[in-house]
Amino acid sequence: MNSEPIPHVPISTRLRVVGVILLAAALAVAAIGIFVRTSHAHDLQQDVESQHVTVKTVVPQFGPSDLPLVLPGNVRADLDAPIYARVSGYLKSWQTDIGAHVKKGELLAEIETPELDQQILRTRADLSTAESNCEIADVTAKRWHNLLATDSVSRQEADEKAATAKAKQDSLSAARANLQSLLAEQSFQHIVAPFDGVVTERNTDIGKLITSGSNNGGALFRVVDNRRLRIYVQAPQSYSYMIKPGMTVQVDFPELPAQHFAATVLGTSNAISEASRTSTVELMMDNKDGTLFSGSYAEVHFALTSPSNVFRLPVSALLFRKDGLEVATVAADNRVVLKPITLARDLGREVEVASGISRSDRVIDSPSDSIAQGDVVRIKDADTQSDDVKPVAAQ
Repeated sequence: MNSEPIPHVPISTRLRVVGVILLAAALAVAAIGIFVRTSHAHDLQQDVESQHVTVKTVVPQFGPSDLPLVLPGNVRADLDAPIYARVSGYLKSWQTDIGAHVKKGELLAEIETPELDQQILRTRADLSTAESNCEIADVTAKRWHNLLATDSVSRQEADEKAATAKAKQDSLSAARANLQSLLAEQSFQHIVAPFDGVVTERNTDIGKLITSGSNNGGALFRVVDNRRLRIYVQAPQSYSYMIKPGMTVQVDFPELPAQHFAATVLGTSNAISEASRTSTVELMMDNKDGTLFSGSYAEVHFALTSPSNVFRLPVSALLFRKDGLEVATVAADNRVVLKPITLARDLGREVEVASGISRSDRVIDSPSDSIAQGDVVRIKDADTQSDDVKPVAAQ
């Protein structure tokens, strides 16, 4: 039986093979250890990051120096007079219709007053009677006064005649005053224009029953002088202190989009309405050519000056806490720092902050209600934002 010879392997060669195998095993173990450590570190980082709140920050910005404000306005004539009747009767005639330009004292209409005319006739008759009675009483008093000098009558009787004459004189004065009052009332039969202007309303016609007074019906006529116009606007409370008398503003009308008009602030009400939290502002503008009409709607453009020492923040950055208004800022170590602030004005979507923050603060926008001092946060998209912040856009 033949057997094959076993090849002889040198000892040094076997040792090298074993060393290579051991080295490969050590490298494999080291690689596995590094992988496990890296995986654990990544998981730990993810756990830490998951426990931190991700926030978005804004930088406080100074507002623009010019603060435009557009408010709706009601346009009225400088002089606007509804004309009511001062006497009762029937409209006899009218002389002017709507759109007519009238002068002061010009006749607008005439009222027929038969009852008043009869009352005047009776008063004239009463006046004549009073004059006659006064005359006879005066003559009697003088005669008795002369008889007193010869002791033909007693002083008591002479004094009684003098007192009667005085009473008749007083009655005569009263009758004259009554007649003058009725004549003055009769003068209101003629309705005249109180000033130069335009007739904008005529609410009567010939034969219509007229009742005196403003509480018994509408005005017979309306006369306006629109050579100058008054414009009234309601300024919000946050802007009211910035509007001063003498300011020049721009006024636009929707029916004249290509034209701009100038008006001057006459004054303000110096009070805030509790119902609307606004202040009434009165403006005056020229309208000599009659282009504009009273009763129109206008847009009033105010060019106000914004305070230069206040910052603007979105209203979503505010925290309403029991100690007052606060904002949450992010410090250099990404920890939350709560800062109390003082508001200057509320602009709707933004607020002006008078104190409490600085230009370098990173203010958290829309912070959680549960955010607290010292919380660790992450800045949203910190690797893509410049300085980890987003500035507030100026309006």
